[in-house]
Amino acid sequence: MGHGWPTNSSPPHRAFGIYHSSPSNAGRNRNPWYWPGGMLWCRSRVCALSLILGAYLAGVLLLSSISLDVDPRRYHFYKAVINPEESAKVPQAVVSHHDVAASIRSVAAASSRRSKLRWCQQLHFLANPGPVTALVSFPGSGNTWVRYLIQQATGVYTGSVYKDYGLLKNGFPAESVLNGSVVAVKTHEIGEAARIPFTKAVLLVRSPGQAIQAEFNRQSGGHIGFAAPDRYRRNRGKYWRDFVTDKLSMWSNTYNDWLKNFPGPKHVLFYEKLVSDVERELRALLTFLEVQVLEENLTCALERREGIYRRRRRPLPFDPFSAAMKEALRAEQTQVYSALAAVSNSTAPPIP
Repeated sequence: MGHGWPTNSSPPHRAFGIYHSSPSNAGRNRNPWYWPGGMLWCRSRVCALSLILGAYLAGVLLLSSISLDVDPRRYHFYKAVINPEESAKVPQAVVSHHDVAASIRSVAAASSRRSKLRWCQQLHFLANPGPVTALVSFPGSGNTWVRYLIQQATGVYTGSVYKDYGLLKNGFPAESVLNGSVVAVKTHEIGEAARIPFTKAVLLVRSPGQAIQAEFNRQSGGHIGFAAPDRYRRNRGKYWRDFVTDKLSMWSNTYNDWLKNFPGPKHVLFYEKLVSDVERELRALLTFLEVQVLEENLTCALERREGIYRRRRRPLPFDPFSAAMKEALRAEQTQVYSALAAVSNSTAPPIP
C-alpha cells in the first residue's frame, strides 16, 4: 500500500507516536501515525491549522454570548423596560429614577477616561433628581451640540436613550442614562413607548433640508465628518433621492408625533435661531429646564460655544437638492412650522 512500510524494514520511532506492527493491528498498519490507544496522530501543519480553527470558533462563540449593543442608533431602552400594554402598571417615579445608583457607577467609570473637551466646571448628576426631560430631534438637528452647551452652562450630565460609544468616551459619559438625575435625555424616537418615560420635552427643530444633509454627512463621515461628493451621485443619484424622500417623512413624523401626542410641557428650540443668538436661546432653554446657572458659568459656556461637535459648513460644488426635492421640503416644513406655532412663543425662522 502507498502508506505501508516494507516488510523487510522497521518503521522509525516517533517522539509522540508509536508504530505497532503486531498482527492484531494489521488493519491499522497502513498508516504509521497511531497512538497505542488507536488515536490517529496528525502531521504538525494539520494539527496547527486545527488548533487555530478551534480557537477561532471558540472565540466566536464566546463573543456571541457577551456581545455588546454597539449600534449608536439602535433603540436601546424601551424594548427592555416598558411596552404599551404594561405602561399603566408602572409608576412614573419608577420609570423616571430607575437605578440611579447604577447610573452613577457607570458614569464614574466612563468619566475616568480622558476627554478632548474642557468643561467650565466638573460635571455631575443633579443632587435632587427632577423631571425626566426629553431632548427630541430628528438626527442631524444639532442635538449633540445642544447637549454640549447644556453641560457647559449647568455642569450637569445629559443622558440619552442610546449608547453611542464615541460620545461616551468624549464628553458624554451619561450616555444611556434615562432618569431624573440628568438634566435632559437625547432621543430621536417616536411612538407611545418613546414618550412614556418623559414628563417634559424640548423639541429641537432644524430646517429639513439642512438636517437631512447633516444626517447624510454623519452616516458617511461621523459626527463631524462629511460625505464625499461622489456619495450624492451613487447609483446615478437614486441613493440620495431615496434618502431625502425617506428622511423627510421621518422629519415630519418626529415633530408631529410629539406635538400631537405628548401631554407634558413643551419648549421649541429652533437650531437656526440658536446659531444666530446663542445666549438668548440658551437662557430660554435653561429657564425651561429649571436649572440654576451662575452667570460666570454661562459666560464660560458662551466663550466655549463651538466645542468639537458642531460640524463646520463645507459647501459642495453643486446643489444636491433638485427642484422637486425643494418643493417637497418646503411643503413639509410649512406644515410642521404651523403646528409648532400653536405651542411656541418663538417665531420660526423663515422658510427658504
